[in-house]
Amino acid sequence: MDENILGHVKRVHFIGIGGSGMSALAGILHREGFALTGSDNNESDTLAQIRKLGIPVQMGHRPENIGDAELVVYTAAVHKDNPEIQAARERNLPLCSRAELLGLLSRHYANTFAVSGTHGKTTTTSMLTQILVMAGKDPTAVIGGKLPFIGGNNRIGDSKLMVCEACEFQDSFLELHPAVSVILNIDNDHLEYFKTMENLIGHFNRFAAQTGQALVYNGDDANTLTAVNDSPLKKITFGFHSQNDYSAANIAVIERHLTFDILRRGQKIAHITLKVPGRHNILNALAACAAASFAGASDEAIAEGLNAFAGAGRRFDVLGKTETGVTIVDDYAHHPTELSATLRAAKELGYASVWAVFQPFTFSRTAMLLDDFAAALQIADKVVLAPIMGSREVNTYNIHSEDLAAKIPGSICQPDFDAIATYVLKNAQPHDLVLTLGCGDIYKAAKQMLPHPHK
Repeated sequence: MDENILGHVKRVHFIGIGGSGMSALAGILHREGFALTGSDNNESDTLAQIRKLGIPVQMGHRPENIGDAELVVYTAAVHKDNPEIQAARERNLPLCSRAELLGLLSRHYANTFAVSGTHGKTTTTSMLTQILVMAGKDPTAVIGGKLPFIGGNNRIGDSKLMVCEACEFQDSFLELHPAVSVILNIDNDHLEYFKTMENLIGHFNRFAAQTGQALVYNGDDANTLTAVNDSPLKKITFGFHSQNDYSAANIAVIERHLTFDILRRGQKIAHITLKVPGRHNILNALAACAAASFAGASDEAIAEGLNAFAGAGRRFDVLGKTETGVTIVDDYAHHPTELSATLRAAKELGYASVWAVFQPFTFSRTAMLLDDFAAALQIADKVVLAPIMGSREVNTYNIHSEDLAAKIPGSICQPDFDAIATYVLKNAQPHDLVLTLGCGDIYKAAKQMLPHPHK
């Protein structure tokens, strides 16, 4: 890929523009004056936002959709036999993956902070972005979800500072050469690609080796410690254990909010009251604090940013209440570890019953982690399962949501979102909490449960 390709083209087509990572990059190119078009297979809130920018989006993938584009960008979920990719090849147009485009953009910034890890990337990237904006550092940001504070999932700043997510899926993060890498954790995901945990840890090691200045990482996570062990870079650790550079003390729950002190090498630097639930978000806050401090934010600005942080889109996103007083919350959790953390956080909030309405994502993950999914979902009081969203995969595993339901006593499968919404509205009681869970489009079911359209 020509490193200067963005200096030679003006018209760019995005295949799969509705994806969280794709739409963020599209937003940045749009504001930098590029003429964009896009295509996707599923209507979504993200596509609605893209259209509001004046970017035309076609539903479905057809050769004519690429129009007069000079560069075609595609998401990792798109197969090589996609008709728009084939049309671009026939016309000898340059093709660029989402990961490659992010890499190209990031190299315009001397200080790129890349947030990696199996869990927590979007929340931590959002926290870090909010801290740095409020601290006057004016960063550019590419986030995998909507951050209400900046009104979307991307931001163009007027500094040499960039904050972005670094996703390990299909080695996307190896397109980045950041100044600072944040590694939140390394867990057993995407093993259909990495095959073994040893390979996965090794690829995080490669990512760390491409970093220029410093590593900010979870000092409590054994896999992460293995990945960074041989790095000669400056190392900054965070975690619950007091031996980390940044740790938490005096953790308490006051009126459904977590409060804690942030310690830097044993000395208190801030008192935080988080508006987002769950102990896992304390770790995300510590990571954001460590990275923001390295970027030059003051302790006061860090405390102000974290105390003001109200969450990222689809991360324990409280959508509203039904007419009978059932609280509806939507969350992106799609891995057993994430489901466990989210459901445990929900159980601590004092609702009568917690419902998990889960849409499994990809056949491979569901098959490989079936028992782990069953164990995690049983934390909830009631479990409703949607059909598996296969996305980029073919069901060669012969796996179905009914296979998961068979391992969860009392759970029920429903054929579609209409049936899910009808069932939940009929059976959920006042003071219950209903969580829609998954990284697909399960949020649509949540919105069907509310008495009026939720924006």
